[in-house]
Amino acid sequence: MKLIVLDCDGTLVDSQNGICEAMNYAFTGFGLTPPARAATLSIVGLSLPEAILALAPDADEELRAKMVARYKSAFFEIRREPELHEPLFEGIAAAIEAFGRRDDIMLGIATGKSRKGVDRLFEREGWGGRFVTVQTSDDHPSKPHPSMLHAAMAETGVDPERTVMVGDTTFDMAMARAAGTGALGVGWGYHSIPDLHRAGAHSVIELSHSLADEIDAFFAQRENAA
Repeated sequence: MKLIVLDCDGTLVDSQNGICEAMNYAFTGFGLTPPARAATLSIVGLSLPEAILALAPDADEELRAKMVARYKSAFFEIRREPELHEPLFEGIAAAIEAFGRRDDIMLGIATGKSRKGVDRLFEREGWGGRFVTVQTSDDHPSKPHPSMLHAAMAETGVDPERTVMVGDTTFDMAMARAAGTGALGVGWGYHSIPDLHRAGAHSVIELSHSLADEIDAFFAQRENAA
């Protein structure tokens, strides 16, 4: 049995517009200059308190807590706007469907999103029964701490050699390396391909529609090497 653990934002879903808009709201609400779009996208993958700390290091703890709350409130409201479209990347739905039909694969999630955010995604896409383990920022330290992957492997009984983390950020790659699992970057997200390699990616998938084939190839290569 193999375990594929997937990040959400930037890996499965293109959610950058909502993230950037909510972050701007969190800053401007307290008279702060919002970060550049590139800066906001660079911290996607971190849990929200760590993301705010990275973007507003001079803010005190009380202010950062208020900014976190304001971001959450804004993001909830933004997601209700009909004009905000957060599509799956090309080929992702087909890949999840294909893996979900197989008896040699288990799927998991490890994300800086809240559990509510994951539940909304699952409801929208009809994925309620596809993922056997879901790890979120509600219950773990922020990436790149390996806690999410340790929990996913413990819940499924799959060892690190047969587990791969798939994500678009350097935080995902560092987390995977810390947990001893495979580290597969994706090139359509929010961190650059060179940065993913520098962070420890075993390889980087450049086209989203080839996700399933590239993951299979990664596991086959590992098995041949063993």
